[in-house]
Amino acid sequence: MTVLVTGGAGYIGSHTLVCLLDLGYEVVVYDNLVNSSVKALRRVEEITGKNLEFVEGDVTDSGALDDLFAKYSIDAVIHFAALKAVGESSQLPLQYYETNVYGSLCLLNAMKKAGVNHFVYSSSATVYGEVNPSPYVETMELGSPSSPYGASKVMVERILADAVRVNPKFRAISLRYFNPIGAHPSGLIGEDPLGVPNNLLPFITQVAVGVRGNLSVFGGDYPTADGTCVRDYLHVMDLAEGHVAAIDWLAEQSNFNGVEAFNLGTGTGVSVLEIIASFEAATCQKINFEIVERRAGDLPAFWANAEKADKVLNWQAKRSLSEMMEDAWRWQSKNPNGFS
Repeated sequence: MTVLVTGGAGYIGSHTLVCLLDLGYEVVVYDNLVNSSVKALRRVEEITGKNLEFVEGDVTDSGALDDLFAKYSIDAVIHFAALKAVGESSQLPLQYYETNVYGSLCLLNAMKKAGVNHFVYSSSATVYGEVNPSPYVETMELGSPSSPYGASKVMVERILADAVRVNPKFRAISLRYFNPIGAHPSGLIGEDPLGVPNNLLPFITQVAVGVRGNLSVFGGDYPTADGTCVRDYLHVMDLAEGHVAAIDWLAEQSNFNGVEAFNLGTGTGVSVLEIIASFEAATCQKINFEIVERRAGDLPAFWANAEKADKVLNWQAKRSLSEMMEDAWRWQSKNPNGFS
């Protein structure tokens, strides 16, 4: 089976490539390299000892997508390509809707013309919005996220629901992630954010390696056990394996026509201060931090109910919080400046 992976040179995409190649899939990567590096792809080949096909291009380029599907015999698509910073999306809403929504439409249209009907979508826990209580369950109504990023994920999920109604051959899975962290245990690939990290752990590792001087913890007065935000953190390799499980499940369904959503998380909430303490304990690195004012748009706490993924996809988050910390630090300490 040949899988097209859009955004495959990025953080989650590159780790998913490792899983796919290790299991014998043929892989074609399509990425514009705006927030990723071709070095990640070369290191994926080093890890797996296998080659992949890479095409540089943007998901908003319909002509390039048509050419891609004409050149390669694609059986399924995993769609990672998107802009993903919640805060930035409020400053650049049109750019986020163009890339995340219009880009997805271009990809779905190219798939339709090429007769490719298996689609795994990189969604987000942000689709539950600000009203639904934790733990989030897939049967909850889609919410109204406060950020254009979250809204773009809701829009594409609704597009998928409409698309399956008119194409009896089309089948899709929407994977709603929580907070992926960590890195491949080799230390060859990991999270390499462009500029100042938007996510907690890469900021922590950059402080530990000396790239950043101090960590700002946004808010210490939330209604949580220690006053800091609580999230559901899972190892990126567990998340990557979830995508392979989704591809396998779609291939096994002979009578399924529709779209299914699955939460991918551990089902356990961990606070910001607990993450800092866990990192320090696992790596013996001291993290300097200060608690500052809350950041707009941050919810106090949310985590997953991942029972559906366990029952249907036979997927569970298996790696420990300590492993997440150790692997993230191995990547950062070996690559102080990321792929640069």
